[in-house]
Amino acid sequence: MKKILFILVLASISISAQNRYLTKTGTINFEASVPSFEEVAAKNNSVTAILNTDNGEIAALVLVKGFRFKNALMEEHFNENYAESDKFPKASFKGKIENFNLEKIKSSYTIDGQLTFHGKTIAVDKIAISFSIEKDLIKISGTFSANASDFDVDIPKIVKNKIAQDVVVSFEFELQKK
Repeated sequence: MKKILFILVLASISISAQNRYLTKTGTINFEASVPSFEEVAAKNNSVTAILNTDNGEIAALVLVKGFRFKNALMEEHFNENYAESDKFPKASFKGKIENFNLEKIKSSYTIDGQLTFHGKTIAVDKIAISFSIEKDLIKISGTFSANASDFDVDIPKIVKNKIAQDVVVSFEFELQKK
């Protein structure tokens, strides 16, 4: 009897897993540059993202220390002074693709969700995304802006005019069927 129950549990897990797409190599870029000053931009190539194609729910998780800058000192300041990545090691997004239907795929959608960074969570609505499917691969990309002050990120007066308050975040995910 226990074997039959175990087999049924495994079968139900594998059936539900057919509707999930996953990546562990997604990318997130952000830029907070101001004209005439040094570029303030970073990239993280180790983003985990998952999409449930039954209902359009999407989630992404990133380790904050994984962001790489052109300037090592800037990366150090970002982790120690702004993101406080020892205290807040992860950032995440949980949301839902509006009007998502796997049977009637469109090339663009919008996402509403919750973005968590630096211990704060804010609503992020109407993120425009590009969407495509190639065999068992789903590609999603988009861009949105977030305000550093919404996450209680303090920018010292000495550099306040060199770092944009509105941070442009872009992402690209190539999700494979799980």
